[in-house]
Amino acid sequence: EAQLVESGGGLVQAGGSLRLSCAASKRLFEDYAIGWFRQAPGKEREGVALFSKKGGDTYYTNSAKGRFTISGDNAKSTVYLQMNSLKPDDTAVYYCAASTLWAIDPQHYEYWGQGTQVTVSS
Repeated sequence: EAQLVESGGGLVQAGGSLRLSCAASKRLFEDYAIGWFRQAPGKEREGVALFSKKGGDTYYTNSAKGRFTISGDNAKSTVYLQMNSLKPDDTAVYYCAASTLWAIDPQHYEYWGQGTQVTVSS
């Protein structure tokens, strides 16, 4: 069964850190690109970072570069998003998703988790 389950969201002060987890089914983790996306109230869903075990690659959007790190744990089929130096603008629901394409456009993603709320207070 194709499944993605996020966890790790919460409330943090500006400048703080959070680590999000995306537990994926083995097939998705092994063969798909796994992306982290976020959606703030009233805004479109946007890409944050990508991970591919198959290709051994990562990608970050400008909003994530230098502050966020995406990584994978092969034994747990889990993709992490370590978020440092958080800002109030990072407040959003964060989703992980899986795609057969190496792409940052959320329209290309077939499988989605339920999302986890991240709130950064000023």
